[in-house]
Amino acid sequence: MRRLIGFVFVAFFCLDARNASAQDVNSLESYIRLYYTKQEHLVPMRDGKKLFTSIYLPRDTSRTWPMLMKRTPYSVSPYGLEKFPASLGPSEHFVHAGYIFVNQDVRGRFLSEGEFTQVTPHKPNKRKPTDVDESTDAYDTIDWLLKNVPGHNNLVGMYGISYPGFYASAGMIDAHPALRAVSPQAPVGDWYFDDFLHNGAFFLAHAYRWLGNNATARPLPTTERPKPVEYAIPDGYKLFLEAGNMDNVGKLQLKGAVSFWNEMQNHPNRDAFWQERAILPHLKNVAPAVMVVTGWYDSEDLYGSFKSYRAIETQNPKSNNVLVVGPWSHGGWASGDGDRLGPIHFGSKTAAFYRAEIEFPFFEKYLKNAHQVALAEATVFETGSNVWRTFDAWPPKGTQERPLFLRENGLLDFAAPTSKDGFDEFVSDPNKPVPSSETITPRMLNEYMVDDQRFAARRPDVVTYQTSVLTDELALAGPVNVDLWVTTTGTDADFIVKLIDVFPDSPDPAKQSGYQMLIRSEVFRGRFRNSFEKPEAFVPNQPTRVKIELLDVLHRFTKGHRLMVQIQSTWFPLVDRNPQKFVPNIYFAKP
Repeated sequence: MRRLIGFVFVAFFCLDARNASAQDVNSLESYIRLYYTKQEHLVPMRDGKKLFTSIYLPRDTSRTWPMLMKRTPYSVSPYGLEKFPASLGPSEHFVHAGYIFVNQDVRGRFLSEGEFTQVTPHKPNKRKPTDVDESTDAYDTIDWLLKNVPGHNNLVGMYGISYPGFYASAGMIDAHPALRAVSPQAPVGDWYFDDFLHNGAFFLAHAYRWLGNNATARPLPTTERPKPVEYAIPDGYKLFLEAGNMDNVGKLQLKGAVSFWNEMQNHPNRDAFWQERAILPHLKNVAPAVMVVTGWYDSEDLYGSFKSYRAIETQNPKSNNVLVVGPWSHGGWASGDGDRLGPIHFGSKTAAFYRAEIEFPFFEKYLKNAHQVALAEATVFETGSNVWRTFDAWPPKGTQERPLFLRENGLLDFAAPTSKDGFDEFVSDPNKPVPSSETITPRMLNEYMVDDQRFAARRPDVVTYQTSVLTDELALAGPVNVDLWVTTTGTDADFIVKLIDVFPDSPDPAKQSGYQMLIRSEVFRGRFRNSFEKPEAFVPNQPTRVKIELLDVLHRFTKGHRLMVQIQSTWFPLVDRNPQKFVPNIYFAKP
């Protein structure tokens, strides 16, 4: 059943503070200083390590308040009892309504004790106090808070975006009884398919920036953040092309300062190193209410978001698990209006709406027993038509699977070809890779996921297919899967597939004449077509099947538009270069 989402009335209960002037509360930070007190603690874990925890309590002690916790590797600054942050919680709505906010440096980060591990592997069988992971650290923290923090109502919530989203997911495994509502937002689900790796292909531009900014070795304890990563020149295409291979990037540009870069290089296949970092199989016995949040244009953890929702759904039949998807980049729902991404407009302030009408009522309902309407199973923004939809299942019930075929003369059609002998070909040269963006930048830009693809369509090493002009609207909902039959004259190859909405030609500049808007895209490293654990070379000139999952969409192609598919084998510097010759480890391939 499909319907437009309704607005939920929210009543704000402002905290009481005597003699506060209007000038005192002009900023949220001033408001927090007036209405909250601060505590700092080293909270003991079951193995004896202590985790640094900042707690902000409402000054109003006439009633009890729920606790809302975020665990993060990115620092709980500012440190010091006299210093207050510019914001608290998921949004300003929570500050005004009154919560006890708990922020914690995870194990081995900043002022917390212990050893930090990237995406801590979950230990399902715990036999002794030293068997710790992020689930036990969250449990032990909640248990300590209940016994040592005054003025709470015995109910706890957790939330977090991206890496903190991973800690929210981990914290709700074998959930503490007081943990009643959790919102993993853009959570890491499996690092072999999230963030730095996509189907075995290395997201170079993203990994360089994130690891360079966050994973350099530093003495602990410290309140100092790492220095920002440096780029020798702003042209990432030139910068990384001249580096040669990924080993050189680590040695010459990161200067060996990121140990995890080296660990990744030593594990190109999905071996035990990566398998134990997949949290999805362990999302069991979770909190009674879960809200997974993501954006259609999340360039980092789209895989983790949809896969986490499905894993929770299948492994926790008694939990109230819902999905929220908006037209946002990574974390774009947490601030700003959410009315546009790059040149693409969405017709309303979607992020502001989400914070006030979806996120805030969710926690109010389960942590304050407020009389809020329960969220639909899936609250999803339909791009193209720019409207919110609600569904009682995701993917929506009643959708029909319809195959689209690559046809002769660049045609994309719902009718299958009559000949089985047709093919298209292109020459792929890893020394002249297809750019991933027209913009001169060394970074992975959020906007790449809605970029105009005309620059790629004009390359001879990109094959392009499109439908005739649509005479009726066409909505795509749910996962998009690609089934390719390929041959190559080499022994290895990447395949990048892009689904595109082609706007009609128009003399009106406001209508973005001819814009080729990227809707969904993905790369697949061909050596893993049969197994991510055991790569296989291609046999030159032998037809081979490659199946690719593009993940989910909800997009309406309106009348006058076209569907387009582009296929290529390089996507640089977003993705590292495949030498197109089978070698044991591409990271060390000779330039």
